[in-house]
Amino acid sequence: MTTAARYILALDLGTTGNRAFLFDQAGNVAGQAYQELKQYYPQPGWLEHDAEEIWAATQSVIRAATSKIQPSEIAAIGLTVQRETCLLWDKNTGKSLHRAIVWQDRRTAPFCNELRDRGLAAEIYDRTGLVIDAYFSATKLRWLLDHTQGIDLNTVLAGTIDTWILWNLTGGKVHATDHSNASRTLLMNLKTLEWDERLLELFEIPAQTLPTIQPSLGTFGVTNLLEVEIPITAILGDQQAALFGQGCDRPGLMKCTYGTGSFLVAHTGSEIVRSNQQLISTIAWTENNQIGYALEGSMFTSGACIQWLRDGLGLISTAQETEAIAQQVPDNGGVYFVPALSGLGTPHWNMNARGAFMGITGGVRREHLVRSVLEAIAFQVKEVVDEIETHSPIPLQKLSVDGGACENNFLMQLQADVLGIAIERPTIRDTTVLGVAFAAGLAAGFWQHYDQLVERRVIDRIFEPSSSSIQSDFKQWQKAVDRAKDWQA
Repeated sequence: MTTAARYILALDLGTTGNRAFLFDQAGNVAGQAYQELKQYYPQPGWLEHDAEEIWAATQSVIRAATSKIQPSEIAAIGLTVQRETCLLWDKNTGKSLHRAIVWQDRRTAPFCNELRDRGLAAEIYDRTGLVIDAYFSATKLRWLLDHTQGIDLNTVLAGTIDTWILWNLTGGKVHATDHSNASRTLLMNLKTLEWDERLLELFEIPAQTLPTIQPSLGTFGVTNLLEVEIPITAILGDQQAALFGQGCDRPGLMKCTYGTGSFLVAHTGSEIVRSNQQLISTIAWTENNQIGYALEGSMFTSGACIQWLRDGLGLISTAQETEAIAQQVPDNGGVYFVPALSGLGTPHWNMNARGAFMGITGGVRREHLVRSVLEAIAFQVKEVVDEIETHSPIPLQKLSVDGGACENNFLMQLQADVLGIAIERPTIRDTTVLGVAFAAGLAAGFWQHYDQLVERRVIDRIFEPSSSSIQSDFKQWQKAVDRAKDWQA
């Protein structure tokens, strides 16, 4: 790191868009840029991204966020990405061979069912900490290898979005990923932290196509994109980055990110904690020889429900107005929403479930439908917290939150009420990008002490639980969820 270094550049390449943030020594935002990402839906239940568009948008937001500084003032770059989304590309041409298959995509559900029918669920869970589900990358990569014409395995490279962007940032010199992203592929052994030969054989994934796995905090190469050499010193999956940014670095601490989906992650320390395949066991982050594990609940559809109310049904004009609309009625009017637009994740893992409104009567109004969607987001999180509590050696005292939907005060108060614990919302909501900035800066020596960075965070508001009447609605919602399962079967 040069003496001129004054900033950390953090890249957050998400499901709906790409962001770049510039942080100064005090941890303040000194520049930022955002570019929306086009969603491709070739068939029902399928979702793809254009990998070239992601790379072009990454370059665009980097240049926009750093336009008012000298590139030589950037100490390091941190990269956090949507996890499980994966692609193939040609190492000679640098072009993707097919659109990237997004984590929400359900096209490989039949293959997953076949693996489960073959009795492989327990073995795969033991090796990876994950359940068999189309959510994870391995079946997607298998599909791409089977359905992309003219593949030459001698020139094909495979990876998740972090691997693709790192390869491009380094001019094709580095084909690598970190443990947090690799742990989401169904191909990495959670104990050895290496690609698992048995799983590579099972999914028929050629080992030579996969990236090298490295610690999350460390040197991943340099980029000359801004015409000076800038080191890339941290890569994290987006939910692990949020965990890092919220200061959840030990057992008993957990966070929930309310984005396209809701992802609740609890740090479990240096030991793998298992939960009978309902929660997934995963890597929090790694540094040198230190390994942090976590339990995670992955709920596929949260913010996406609100987006659907706006863009699909036209019931709202903006996501922000849902708070006021929900407060116009005293309850949900007997309506319960099942947020299974992409199947159900934790703790159900039901790929054949589909979304539903249940309990509709002639007296139901738009306000009831909107309120029931917000309630469903909170109820999903309660299911996961209840499961985590059974495996936590320390009572859960609070839930740290971030992501776009945590702006909604009605939702956050409802979440506190249904959980019966405090909800802590920081002033900086972009904890994902803040976390990877912290990680990159610490790895580069830009900052020295993680605890000091965490202590600097300003808490915007704490929502204390105020009502227990919502518990009966939660029970009724669970009945609705059961009825929506296996709709496609």
